[in-house]
Amino acid sequence: MRCLDWLENHPRSLRSSAKFFFICVFSFYFSHSFAQSQLNNQKRTSDPAGLTQIKSGLGIIWAMDFINADYLVFTERNGAAGVLNINNGQVDWLDNLPQVYGYGQGGLLDVKTAPDFAQSRWLYFTYAKPFADNARTTLARARLEFVDERFRLADWQDLLISDSLTDSDIHFGSRIAFDGDGHVFFSIGDRGQRANAQNLQNHAGKVLRLTMDGRVPTDNPFAGLNNVKPEIWSYGHRNPQGLFFDSRRVRLWEMEHGPRGGDEINLIVKGGNYGWPVVSQGREYFSGAPVGEPHKAGMIEPVKVYIPSIAPSDLLVYQGERFVQWRGSLFSGALKLQHLNQVVLDEQLRPLLEKRHFESLKQRIRAIAEDDSGRLYIATDNGNIYQWSND
Repeated sequence: MRCLDWLENHPRSLRSSAKFFFICVFSFYFSHSFAQSQLNNQKRTSDPAGLTQIKSGLGIIWAMDFINADYLVFTERNGAAGVLNINNGQVDWLDNLPQVYGYGQGGLLDVKTAPDFAQSRWLYFTYAKPFADNARTTLARARLEFVDERFRLADWQDLLISDSLTDSDIHFGSRIAFDGDGHVFFSIGDRGQRANAQNLQNHAGKVLRLTMDGRVPTDNPFAGLNNVKPEIWSYGHRNPQGLFFDSRRVRLWEMEHGPRGGDEINLIVKGGNYGWPVVSQGREYFSGAPVGEPHKAGMIEPVKVYIPSIAPSDLLVYQGERFVQWRGSLFSGALKLQHLNQVVLDEQLRPLLEKRHFESLKQRIRAIAEDDSGRLYIATDNGNIYQWSND
């Protein structure tokens, strides 16, 4: 585990202490020996041709999504957002954005175009909304307008200010997905307090499901129950930073960070308990001891576990025509191990093969998108956006 990744996963109070030095030293020796025993589990691939840089000089790009064939909207963790013309690299920076909590893992997080964007013009966002004593992961939406030859936001609406407040500045999540049937899902991390993930009286460590205007659907698994948050769709998550609804196969996929090892890909089911922190295949940062149990009855097993951690960010099920042989593959960014991760599944949804692309970039890949022609786009913490095609 690199010290940079440890910094991203711990509160400011702990990061500033003398423990930081000892953690980095201990983690280097432990992680090196532990990782060597796992290296044969992955397939390394040479970087394929067709990668083109289309934009540089941006901040930490947290998310991006296409609004049409020529423009994609993106967020930066520092609270900025813009619309990029992929043909000439020009950016329209958006105004009317909210103030964000910009510490630790907080900031402006995901952005997604609504399924009916062409008619409604709604963009959906998640962000860390500041409060006097910290921040709450919040789902919001705003209309994207084109006025006086530039893009702008209007009608900002906070749809759900989650019950996820802690004194930590880690594990805000958060990603957004739509089922195309009038519902929006979004994920929230445990906010640095593990017990939150099993506590149904708050939103932390959960995947939530709402109607498009922020109401609770009557068929949510805990709707109408006392002392339970009705927005919850699944729980027992540590820090989910990947979420994708595969509309062709009607499946909701989620990807989350483990503590040290134990990153997971999960197939999300209604009311499911995914175990954290009772079940995990990760280890403690300080001692290297196992976190919880590897398996437990009544808690849903992941489809895939990464040991050592890749530190996943974003998730996409490839649907396009340019890489036909990869249709149905799961793609995610990797922050710690700095590559584009691909998992090929069999018909029983078991991992057949893992590929690691673009390791030679040596950049933390945080966001991915697919355009209508099947080209893939990746964004890195260096402020770069790349287009990948087989032209």
